[in-house]
Amino acid sequence: MSPESTGQNEHYIRVYRRRFRAWRGHRPFWAGLFTMAGGVPIAYFPYANVHLGNVTLAMSTTAGAGSLIIGVLLVTLGLTMWFHSIVRVFAGVAAILLALISIPVANIGGFVVGFLLALIGGALSISWAPGEAKSDEEPYDEQGSRRAPPAKHLPYEERSEGALHGAAVPQQQGAGSDQAADVEAGGHRAG
Repeated sequence: MSPESTGQNEHYIRVYRRRFRAWRGHRPFWAGLFTMAGGVPIAYFPYANVHLGNVTLAMSTTAGAGSLIIGVLLVTLGLTMWFHSIVRVFAGVAAILLALISIPVANIGGFVVGFLLALIGGALSISWAPGEAKSDEEPYDEQGSRRAPPAKHLPYEERSEGALHGAAVPQQQGAGSDQAADVEAGGHRAG
């Protein structure tokens, strides 16, 4: 075993952490987590009993089943955001609507805690977009100096003048172009 080999002597916790970070980076992770965390208090509070000494305070309402359904749907939408991120916009809109419905149905949206968490999770899900794949292009040229990023990503003030010349000018064929090559290639010369 050579000392240059990487990954073989690495601790398993680091491996799991790196895999989790890669998994988390390809989906709206925080949106799903906030949405699920918002569903738990909405579903829990209507069935909870608070004990204050010898006094039991029941927070159950007549809409306990509605609260349970809203909470379970929010948890399901959070899991959907994680495992089917293609429907993230639908899941985000549904989470926001369920959070708004939970205000009159489920003890003021799980005492506002569940409402706010579900609202933030839905908004994060709608606004999340998958990242762009990194290009395999080397960042250095043959001389070892760092290449400039493509001109399309730079603001107008930072572009070099060379990047602007000829950017929108189409290539024109001169009068001596090979017409036989154009005919064979299926092209024609208009004019």
